[in-house]
Amino acid sequence: MLMRAIVKKPWFVFLVSFLGITLPLCLFPINLFQGEIVLEIGLVQIIEQRPLSLSYFFGLGYDQSDMVGIKDFYLLPQGYILALLFTFGIPGLIALRVHYRK
Repeated sequence: MLMRAIVKKPWFVFLVSFLGITLPLCLFPINLFQGEIVLEIGLVQIIEQRPLSLSYFFGLGYDQSDMVGIKDFYLLPQGYILALLFTFGIPGLIALRVHYRK
């Protein structure tokens, strides 16, 4: 009975859906977010646009041998917006739906 009441709370639904969406995005190399990679070959720097994974920023999903020649990588504004929508927007909409269902 108590568990059923907790599950109907919007903050609990937000937290569970936030973790359910964010953990896979941060633990597995799912390349969804628009970013740039700065390659350094000799004295030349090349900037390449590629989809990146959030797991790369935590040091997960790649080997050290994959990082040879890569000086830096970062998300573009579109990547940040998409990351925010996935991590906060979707769980917020789900929690809002639970709130309005009451």
